[in-house]
Amino acid sequence: MATSLLNLEEDLTCSICLCPFDGPVSLTCGHSFCQRCLEAAWRGVEPVSCPHCRTLYTVRPELKRNTVLSAVVETLRAASDATVPPEERAREVPMPKLEPEPKPVLCDTCMEAKAESTCMTCAASFCVEHVRPHRENPVFRAHRLVEPPLADLHHRLCTEHAKLLEFFCVQHERAMCSGCLQEQHRGCDFCTVEEQRVKKQDKLGTLDGKIEKNQLVISQMREQQAKLKDVAAVRKRALEQEYQQVRDLLQRDESEAMKALEKDLEGGQSKLGSLMKKFSQNIEKMNGTKDEISRLLTQSDSMDFLQASVDLPSVVSFDPYAPRINLDSKAVIAHHACIVGLKEQVSRILSQPVETRQSNLKQGFFLFLSLSLSLSLSIYIYIYIGKIFNPHKVKGEKKDKGDKKDNKDHKERREHKGDSKSGIQFSLFLKKCCQNKCLNTFRRIKPTEHTCISLNPDATILMFDQRTAHRRVALSDNNTKASVSDEPSAYPEVPPRFTVCSQVLCSKGFSQGRHYWEVKMSSNNFCGIGLAYGSIDRKGPSSRLGRNAQSWCVEWFNVKLSAWHNSSETVLSNPNPSRVGVLLDCDEGCATFYNVTDRAYPFHMFVFPFSEPVYPAFWIFSSGSSITLCKLNN
Repeated sequence: MATSLLNLEEDLTCSICLCPFDGPVSLTCGHSFCQRCLEAAWRGVEPVSCPHCRTLYTVRPELKRNTVLSAVVETLRAASDATVPPEERAREVPMPKLEPEPKPVLCDTCMEAKAESTCMTCAASFCVEHVRPHRENPVFRAHRLVEPPLADLHHRLCTEHAKLLEFFCVQHERAMCSGCLQEQHRGCDFCTVEEQRVKKQDKLGTLDGKIEKNQLVISQMREQQAKLKDVAAVRKRALEQEYQQVRDLLQRDESEAMKALEKDLEGGQSKLGSLMKKFSQNIEKMNGTKDEISRLLTQSDSMDFLQASVDLPSVVSFDPYAPRINLDSKAVIAHHACIVGLKEQVSRILSQPVETRQSNLKQGFFLFLSLSLSLSLSIYIYIYIGKIFNPHKVKGEKKDKGDKKDNKDHKERREHKGDSKSGIQFSLFLKKCCQNKCLNTFRRIKPTEHTCISLNPDATILMFDQRTAHRRVALSDNNTKASVSDEPSAYPEVPPRFTVCSQVLCSKGFSQGRHYWEVKMSSNNFCGIGLAYGSIDRKGPSSRLGRNAQSWCVEWFNVKLSAWHNSSETVLSNPNPSRVGVLLDCDEGCATFYNVTDRAYPFHMFVFPFSEPVYPAFWIFSSGSSITLCKLNN
């Protein structure tokens, strides 16, 4: 069977590539070819014809694979491989498939000799002998000869009129003969085939020019890529140097701060050591006197004991004490306050878009830094040496300092009590250095049962704006008390009203000057106190205080206290206040929040440049909770 299949090898060979069929397809005329060979022969040719019998197809036939013939070819290939030894098969080098050489064009007169030229007028090809009349006879002088001869001359003939396709219809974009021009394309714009060819060549030239331009631009961009890498490397080194210098500055300042702290520690340890040594010496003196008295008591003669003279040491009259020594020198406090303020300022700057950082640094860096430092210093002063703002305490301390004693052993105690005076002087020095009006709010405030009489001249009377109140926010007491109601209020529908969050604004806004107000809270949970621009959104979920760029607030939520602005949260230490004071300084661009008890303790500050008037804003959520605007007298 294998031998019979091998005998069919010639019949299973493509007449175009002269190789066994590869993906054979069959035409309606009965001839078969490799699909790739037939597609290559028909490429760019209209109408197509059978390469073997020249059968003309006006409509290009659909090529479908001949599965039976393909199976026979595969069987033949397998049988052929089986007859070749494995050693020879391994040595075989696959030969590339060569394109078939085009068949020579024969003379249409003698049909034997190879044609030399094709006459486009006669639509025929002629050999050297039969082309002579066209070259020598003047009658044929108008005939156009083409060399080399055209193999696809029949494709250049009109299938309807059998005339040469010498014109091109611009509207229909197809070749046509003179008959087609007179009949179907009488009103169309046309040109000769050669003219259309020139136009195509011009388009090709345009494409070549565009390709060349694009390649030039690509090469320029490659050069730019290399330059960008070099520039990026230089900029990277510059940035690294700048950041390293900042790190070096901070490292140097940290080292100086640690040295100042170590110096304070050494001074405190030395002072404690000297006092401990002096107290130990006093103990030794008193133990010596005690032993002398005990020895006299052991004598039997009581008269000798009574007549014996024993003087108590002078240290007996000295009342021992444990001195208060703090690591609060000017250098340590200044370093600590400065780094806290610097951290707050850097955090604010880095939280802003990169594009606006430079302008903010140029315009407001020193103002922001001074405000940050003043807040940090204020907190420190009021926590650790806050007694200086209490006139009763200060007066009492001055009275104690007036009680001078002549005993030299009391010198250390007097020096220790002098620390309060030095603390006052130092705090005044810090106040003078900061030059910040925020420290003025530490004046003593005496709250009463219903109102709070403040010594601050910036007290402001506020009222809630009913037009902004959410329907669940009930207003009372002449619009100075806001509470959460289970039933929605019948407020009219107006644009300024909050519709999503249970919030309310005050009716008065501020754009300049200093203003202070206080708020009493029934419960310091699920509520917020802050500021907002009048342009804050009233409808969407972004209208919640602190969740947008138009509002700032401190918020109690599940006993956690946070500061919010532009959806950025800063968790704070919760002093659990029942009364909160707010100092708004429009000129300085800051708002400070205080825990008001017997005095005002600041617990957070917002620093921001005002771009429009700001309104006191409030948020309450828990059912039954309320907030009240306190009445303050100037």
